[in-house]
Amino acid sequence: MTLETKNSVFVELGNFLSQFSEHNTIKKSDVLMNDFFFEDFVNLIQLSQSHNGWYTPEQVYFAIQSWANALTKANLDQWLSNYTTINDQRTPKTVALILAGNIPLVGFHDFLSVLITGNSVLVKTSSNDQHLLPFLAKYLIAIDESLADRITFVEGKLEHFDTVIATGSNNTARYFEYYFKDKPSIIRKNRNSVAVLDGTESKEQLLALGEDIFRYFGLGCRNVSKLFVPKGYKFDSFFEAIFAYQDVIHYEKYANNYDYNKAVFLMSDFKLLDNGFLTIKEDTSYASPISSVFYEFYENIDEIRERLASDTEQIQCIVSNNLIENSINFGQTQLPHLWNYADNVDTISFLLIT
Repeated sequence: MTLETKNSVFVELGNFLSQFSEHNTIKKSDVLMNDFFFEDFVNLIQLSQSHNGWYTPEQVYFAIQSWANALTKANLDQWLSNYTTINDQRTPKTVALILAGNIPLVGFHDFLSVLITGNSVLVKTSSNDQHLLPFLAKYLIAIDESLADRITFVEGKLEHFDTVIATGSNNTARYFEYYFKDKPSIIRKNRNSVAVLDGTESKEQLLALGEDIFRYFGLGCRNVSKLFVPKGYKFDSFFEAIFAYQDVIHYEKYANNYDYNKAVFLMSDFKLLDNGFLTIKEDTSYASPISSVFYEFYENIDEIRERLASDTEQIQCIVSNNLIENSINFGQTQLPHLWNYADNVDTISFLLIT
């Protein structure tokens, strides 16, 4: 299968996904195999929350639309143009994927990367996300039957593979590193994202920061869980801007976390700022619990730049108004491009040389 053919298959998938949105799902006449898959996918989206309580239709639709926007010919061409050897003939490898399930379709980029490089994929899904990716795999196979021999999902022990990409917590990563020590591997650990503010942010930017905090209920490694603010910073404007996200507290699982974590903080006599659906706490850690964001004051922005540079292995994204090199704009953490790799590890390059 040529690269152009592989690209076209995923463009068709993007076209299929483009039909589904929270407020405007419309069946298109030009989508391949639509009569066999459209209604079933609508039903699966509506059932997703019964499979995983955090997968509300709103969050699943957001993930689907993000991938629909990413899987265009222009984006695929731009992404893959960076790899001069991707068209070279090589012996296909079987790549085992151990996926997380914290947010919908979180492992799709690895899945895409394996197939687009001409390899076969052996997938062990998370118990929290066992339905969405297998459904999309069935659609891809319906578009190109040759993929049936290159996509396998397993429930038990992973066997007969050449390379592995595994995502988990810091604890499971140690297990992965030992268990797969004889295989080429990418092992992903816990990471968090931060925002660096200087007090000049507009209301629109702070509103967008709310998207970085609350999208997927804060469960993703790209969600902002820590704020760096200048000494003396007043949080009034921040709280005013994010009030637009107040409805998150009406979701039971989030509300339970809010009540529990707030109670734990208060029993420990921690000083909190609280607006009724988010607590913020001064803390040096990067990883805050659901419904809470940590913050630290700074006096010199250069100190923060040095701190973040030294802690790069703990950080997934940095959001700022160009205060930090290579930071991204407010509201964009959950909208990565195809060429924005998790943990800044180039998956395509890894797959081409192993």
